[in-house]
Amino acid sequence: MAQEVTKEVQPQKSKKGLILIAVGAVLVLALGGGAAYWYFSQKSHGEHEAKPKEEKVEVKDPVFVKLETFTVNLQPDPDAQYLQVDLTVQVEDQAQADSITKHMPSVRNRLLMLLSGKKPSELLTSEGKQALTKEIINQLSQPFTKGAKPLVINDVFFTSFVIQ
Repeated sequence: MAQEVTKEVQPQKSKKGLILIAVGAVLVLALGGGAAYWYFSQKSHGEHEAKPKEEKVEVKDPVFVKLETFTVNLQPDPDAQYLQVDLTVQVEDQAQADSITKHMPSVRNRLLMLLSGKKPSELLTSEGKQALTKEIINQLSQPFTKGAKPLVINDVFFTSFVIQ
């Protein structure tokens, strides 16, 4: 009979051990899940704080100023004698466009002086036209009056370009 009693006691210890292990595993999983939830909720909360507030970026429509046709005599070259070009200038805003319009005689003078100093061979390649674009931007960016802010010229577009 002593043997029968010990056999009955051992299965009860085994069941209690399994129950304790299962309860422990559930507690570990619950604590781990709670800790993970807390960690990720703090991380995402911190990310929101770290990000700067999104500012509404106002997308401005481009502002263009179409200039009248320029016809200039070029520097002596065997084949070509003159350049006829139409330009459109892109500026930062309407105030810049108004300034160009207001100072149109100065604008035309600056560009006529620049263009008439060129040789046809300098202007025939795309590199030559790109260099001319940079020079035009430089000329038009200069203030028209002393103490005035420089203009912001974003780009120059050739809408017609004829060398003869």
